[in-house]
Amino acid sequence: MGHDKNEGINDDKKDDASESTEALSRDASESSFNMTETEEEDDEAHIELGPKISIREHLEKDKDDESLRRWKEQLLGGVDVNAVAEVEEPDVKILSLTIVSADRPDIVLEIPNSGLPKGHWFTLKEGSKYNLRFSFKVRNNIVCGLKYINTVWKTGLKVDSSKQMLGTFSPQAEPYIHVMTKETTPSGMFARGSYSAKTKFLDDDNKCYLELNYTFDIQKDWAK
Repeated sequence: MGHDKNEGINDDKKDDASESTEALSRDASESSFNMTETEEEDDEAHIELGPKISIREHLEKDKDDESLRRWKEQLLGGVDVNAVAEVEEPDVKILSLTIVSADRPDIVLEIPNSGLPKGHWFTLKEGSKYNLRFSFKVRNNIVCGLKYINTVWKTGLKVDSSKQMLGTFSPQAEPYIHVMTKETTPSGMFARGSYSAKTKFLDDDNKCYLELNYTFDIQKDWAK
């Protein structure tokens, strides 16, 4: 896992709930990774967490409990509660996605409003090491249990599925920046070609803030 900048407070409390990301890297002769039906159902399962409340209500609730009050103030950091609207739903906006590799300049990917990038969105070099870096802003309220889910198919068969818990984040003016675990693309004749993928950013109650459906290539070299 890369190191986060401005990482969300209380990430350490999410460590036990984190699931390790399965890398796309594997030998071409290895069988494709497939999730079981139970795992797929777990991803889609909806957990009832009770009604959402605004930040001001968060602070008023249990205000007589000193330890809880300090924890909430730590979570909110420098948020100006008086400047935050009385909104129950958090607003999370993914600002950018970037592929970072020592082999080449960063590949900055434009995020279309439709969530459907046109054509092949990017090309990866076979056998190359890279990280995915993204930035996002949180407004209005605390977002709990933000997670990243990515699924990849080749010729209609699922070859990779990964999920990573990012943490709990309070609203702030500056964007959060998160660097994903370093991955290595597969190599060899059978690894090259076109892939399709779906990427989603969800919170604890499965509210989706961004869903991207796209295609990409793995080739002998980076795209010129």
